[in-house]
This record gives sequence, structure tokens and C-alpha cells, in this order.
Amino acid sequence: MSKGLSETAAIRTLLLKHPREAWTGPDEVRSRWRALGYAAEPDFTRACEEYDAFAEILGRWAGEVRFLPADPGTGLDSIYVRDAACAGPRGLILGRMGKELRRGEPAALGDYCRRAGWPVAGEILAPGTLEGGDVAWLDARTVAVGHGYRTNAEGLRQLREILEPDGIDVVEAPLPHWDGPGDVLHLMSLLSPVGEGRLLVYSRLLPVPFRRRLLESGFDLIEVPDEEYAAMATNVLALAPGKCLALAGNPRTAAALEKAGLEVLTYEGREISAKGAGGPTCLTRPFR
Repeated sequence: MSKGLSETAAIRTLLLKHPREAWTGPDEVRSRWRALGYAAEPDFTRACEEYDAFAEILGRWAGEVRFLPADPGTGLDSIYVRDAACAGPRGLILGRMGKELRRGEPAALGDYCRRAGWPVAGEILAPGTLEGGDVAWLDARTVAVGHGYRTNAEGLRQLREILEPDGIDVVEAPLPHWDGPGDVLHLMSLLSPVGEGRLLVYSRLLPVPFRRRLLESGFDLIEVPDEEYAAMATNVLALAPGKCLALAGNPRTAAALEKAGLEVLTYEGREISAKGAGGPTCLTRPFR
């Protein structure tokens, strides 16, 4: 993303990281998945097959798709490329991971940006933490940021400082304790922009003042049913106006999106999404 920020416009440039580069091989997966809190050990071969199909879908809609290379300072979680940075009007803003085992990811992304000639508008420094999954642009001048176990108050303060010259309104959204500090709960676990003025949400976990602000701002909230929330139904990637990509297996959420006039594409993500708790927004970093 650059000037004219939008989470729902057509993606011009998209950054991904394939399991071959993030995981390197089955031995690395076997030795690391428990420490990272995965639900089960991913099957490396099947994960690569799932990811190839996922990337093929994205390639049909994104103007340009680039892949991050392997980096010795990153691990399995670097497949979830969104978290290492967020987008700003003047370029990417490198985060600082709230999950300590992921601390090397922003530096690796920063190195890639410098080689690719992509602008870096700022960086979150210690003791601040900020992960890209907590950052969602509501419109071109308003960004919502989840304040929880992965993004702290100092990270929010630094982000406000970086975005202040651009006149951006940073809206804090306090996140619930839910399953505790070891769980992956980002703002985008609860909310995904799916169209202009449209948000897919799980309202039961949204803070009341934040949800009220969304409604007062005129947003149409499409609700995820209780029985599909745990299967990452709320995590949906807008590919272009009127089209979105979702993890397969959440038919009631897909029906709600279709009723709202959206076309829903799905992908199989048992290995690349379900076991590591990262849906399609987590697996992608739109740049423009």
C-alpha cells in the first residue's frame, strides 16, 4: 500500500513467503512447531502444495507477486508475512514482534525492502511492539490498531508519531485476554475489511466503544457466527472490489458475504493456516 491507502482496492504489489523459504524442510518443522505454539505438526510436502494453490489464486488478482527469500534470522512463523510490517502513506513501517521467537522478521523484511527499492517510512523500536496483524486501514485517513499481547502502548505511540505528518487518525482498539498471551489474537482475528464501508467482524470480542465508533462512522458489519469463529472465519482477504479470499470450511460466513454482494473464493489451508493459526490476511503483505 502507498498513497490512497485501502485494504479493499485491487492489490498492485503483494509480498509472500513460501514454506520452502520459511520452513526450509520437514526436519526444521519437526524441531520447531511445538515451541511456536502450532496446534499440530504441519506436513511440509502438503503445505507446499497448499501454498502453491493459494499463490496461484493470488497471482490472478494481484498485479505483481514477490516472494521473500529464506533468511537465517527467521523461522516457521515468517510464512505469515503480514506481521513483520504495516503499510503507511510513505511506505512500509517495520514492526517489532510481540512474539519473541519472531523478532528477526522485521529486519529480514527491511533488508528485502532496501534491495528492492521499496520505501521504509519508519520502524518500531524497543520497548515498543507492533505486529501487522493488529493494523487495519478503515479508510484512506483512518487506521485501527489492536492493543493486546502482540502490540503494546509504546508501539502504538511510535506508530502515531510516524503517521502524524500524514494526518492519519490512529484508532486504538483494546483486545480481550481471550485465551491468554500465548494465543494468536490480533485485531484482524476479529475484523477484516471486505469492501468499501464493509467489515467482516466477530462482534462478541470487539470492545464496545470501538464497535460503536464503527457503526457511527457508517460501516456495515457482517457478522461471523459463533460456530465458525474458531476456524478463522473472520480472517478474509479482499482481493479487489467485490471479491475476497477465505479459508475453506466456513459456509455460513461465506453465505453472509455472498448475501452482501461479495464473491468468495476459497483455498485449502489445513497445513499453512489451521495449524499455525494464520489465515489469508496473515499469509500476505500487500505493498501497494
